[in-house]
Amino acid sequence: MRKFQTLTKAEMQVMNILWELDGGGCIHDIIERYDEPKPAYSTVATFLKILYNKEFVGHRKLKGKTFTYFPLITRAEYTRMVMKDVKESFFGGSGTSMIKFFVDREELSREEIDELIELINSK
Repeated sequence: MRKFQTLTKAEMQVMNILWELDGGGCIHDIIERYDEPKPAYSTVATFLKILYNKEFVGHRKLKGKTFTYFPLITRAEYTRMVMKDVKESFFGGSGTSMIKFFVDREELSREEIDELIELINSK
């Protein structure tokens, strides 16, 4: 199992685009999905190299010097790892403390609280 590593905001942006691209894409496909101003080709290439070294993306050669990049981890898997790390780091491993924090501090609507209660009751 890989050692958990968090992603920077910029790395996360690349991963979000890759998760949206069904089957991955080349650097130009990724740049195309950015809002203006679009990042430089070399910037995206650098982020992909970092993500490759962190084992978040894989790649395969298409033709010439062109590679297609694809996620090696799903968004759900990454979210689970991040939330587990938050629970351990900030709430002493207690899911109850973490949920209590969100209920107390995040100004959940009555509908959101009812949804949480329904979810808990269904488990």
